[in-house]
Amino acid sequence: MAGEMATTSIPWLTLAVFTPIFFGMLLLLVGRDDRANFTRWLALCGAVVAFLVTIPLYVNFDPSTANMQFVENVLWIAAFPVYYHLGIDGISMWFVLLTAFITVIVVVAGWQVITYRVAQYMAAFLIMSGLMIGVFSALDGLLFYVFFEATLIPMYLIIGIWGGPNRVYAAFKFFLYTLLGSLLTLIAFIYLWSISGTFDILAWHQLRIGYEAQILIFLALLAAFAVKVPMWPVHTWLPDAHPEAPTGGSVVLAAIMLKLGAYGFLRFSLPITPDAAHALSGFMITLSLIAVIYIGLVALVQKDMKKLVAYSSIAHMGFVTLGFFIFNTAGLEGGIVQMVSHGFVSGAMFLCIGVLYDRMHTHEISDFGGVINKMPRYATFFVLFSMANAGLPATSGFVGEFMVILGAVQFNFWVGLLAATALVLGASYSLWMTKRVIFGAVANERVAALTDINSREFAILAAMAIMVLYMGIHPKPFTDVMHVSVQALLDHVAISKL
Repeated sequence: MAGEMATTSIPWLTLAVFTPIFFGMLLLLVGRDDRANFTRWLALCGAVVAFLVTIPLYVNFDPSTANMQFVENVLWIAAFPVYYHLGIDGISMWFVLLTAFITVIVVVAGWQVITYRVAQYMAAFLIMSGLMIGVFSALDGLLFYVFFEATLIPMYLIIGIWGGPNRVYAAFKFFLYTLLGSLLTLIAFIYLWSISGTFDILAWHQLRIGYEAQILIFLALLAAFAVKVPMWPVHTWLPDAHPEAPTGGSVVLAAIMLKLGAYGFLRFSLPITPDAAHALSGFMITLSLIAVIYIGLVALVQKDMKKLVAYSSIAHMGFVTLGFFIFNTAGLEGGIVQMVSHGFVSGAMFLCIGVLYDRMHTHEISDFGGVINKMPRYATFFVLFSMANAGLPATSGFVGEFMVILGAVQFNFWVGLLAATALVLGASYSLWMTKRVIFGAVANERVAALTDINSREFAILAAMAIMVLYMGIHPKPFTDVMHVSVQALLDHVAISKL
């Protein structure tokens, strides 16, 4: 499994984590609603700078090694000991860049929409961005847990303050579900510390743990990661959270926060408890297929656009966990590619829904119809992202799903066949929504009064469209970065099983 490379002279990961947090704190200090434009520009400046400091991570990344890169390791709490230990490999690198990129998009998306407590809104996203990057780069178990739990606070506030009519209920449900699951993970971390004397995640990867203990640790980790993904049947908080969250909250929730749980499987469950992962793989594959098929059917009957996309997110994340637990290269790489792709596609879908909500203050499908007649530029983007959501070839949505299906067929033909039904279901609910919202005659006077997207909205949707098409047409740069790290993880799991 991965070791470490030499510590870098420039602390790029610290800059990636704390630049957005610094700007978020600065906004809380100097941002005011009576000078909202200054507040927005300061937030955008912070988001852009935070994204720019992640670029050297890609430029200087060495894809030929599975070792951790850009490592920083400083003693934090001497008593245990706990270290401020950061590093990324080919598995985590893309999520750091994705988080920083989506944060820029979210700040621009909320430019005119958020008119009260602007500084607090923008600060919440910037601080949360730094915390999520901390999750993806932490190599100390306790540091990971601090970042993992801290991400709940800004999202709880975003839903609870700027959300819809039932925002308090949705925020509490989101917070309680994720917090309760994480407590078992903390117990697992303390047990691992007690038998190893360290919170070093890479050291935990080398532990030889008994079979029964592995099963218990795996289940404890599953309690947190399954809720976060979210896997069936602990998914019910997500369809409640999305309709109530503001557009930016839905974008970050779908594009980044769901990935924290899936990433936890890769960094903890598979390498630390490989025997348990193999033993319980049938259970995990079953849960994943239920999410892919059953939740896909649930999405078909939704009357609210946000709920439909929320359920489609659960189905797509079922593909991710399926890819992880079939233990082959195509499946595991496909799962990671699907995570990155879903970040762009689901984020874009919620941005599109947000554009309509800003104009009509509803996301009920029945309130729309014939939008293409009044918003042709917008309709082009909506159709593109819907096709990507359905897994159309040449979009990013196709690449990950195809790789997972390919890996599933290698693992077991019938598992692959069941997984492939998701392509039919994905096309069904995506086309169903698109037909009723975009096409046909103008449905009512409110639709007749719609105006097409402005330059700001065009810019953010175009940026997302470029990424969706680029990743769909040329996925090689994405898979090249992760390939060696994925192979090392699979080799580690296979060797441990022997």
